[in-house]
Amino acid sequence: MNESISSPFIRYPIGTSLLMAGVLFVGMVAYPLLPVAPLPQVDFPTIQISASLPGASPETMASSVAQPLERQFAQIPGIAR
Repeated sequence: MNESISSPFIRYPIGTSLLMAGVLFVGMVAYPLLPVAPLPQVDFPTIQISASLPGASPETMASSVAQPLERQFAQIPGIAR
């Protein structure tokens, strides 16, 4: 029995046409029911760092705290600012 999968569709063209019309009809009815979000909600993984040095000036915070932290975080693969 060397029948291919297309043999019944070739033997019964009217049934094939009705089957395709049914699939088309179901698709047309179901298409408006598909949920579509114009702006999908995407949660990006984030991390927030807070550092303090009581009594320090902004220049001291930048040179003594922020720059060393930035250098350390820049060594971690996959981290972007």
